[in-house]
Formats: sequence, structure tokens, C-alpha cells
Amino acid sequence: MTDTNAPTREELLARVVELEIRLTHQERMADELSAVVADQGRLIDRLTERLRGLADRLADAESGWRPSPQDEKPPPHW
Repeated sequence: MTDTNAPTREELLARVVELEIRLTHQERMADELSAVVADQGRLIDRLTERLRGLADRLADAESGWRPSPQDEKPPPHW
């Protein structure tokens, strides 16, 4: 007695082929996403380094800054 609802050999083969196609697409997408993440990591590293440099420059500029006496005057309405 055979099960008439059981998939045929051809149907099983078609399902395997479809799964292999999907797997191939998933692998390609994973590789592409990995490349994007790597590029973004490099960009973040460059931006972080640039931000550090700007913060250092700002700190250097602020360390030499002295307020002028005019900056210390109260507003005219006082």
C-alpha cells in the first residue's frame, strides 16, 4: 500500500533544486552584506579618527583663548 499523497521523486528533486537556488541567493546576500558592514566599519574608523583630530584642535584652540574685557561686560539693560 503506497501513500498517494506522498511527493514523487520529481517533486522532491524540484524542491531540492528550489532550496539550492534559495541557498545560493542567501549566500550571495550574506557576502554582499558582509562587504557593506566591512566598508561601514572602515568609514566609522576614519570618521572617528577625524573627530579625534578635530576635538584635539578644538581643545588646543580653547586652551589659548582668553575672554576679552568686552566679553565680560554686563548687557546694556543692567
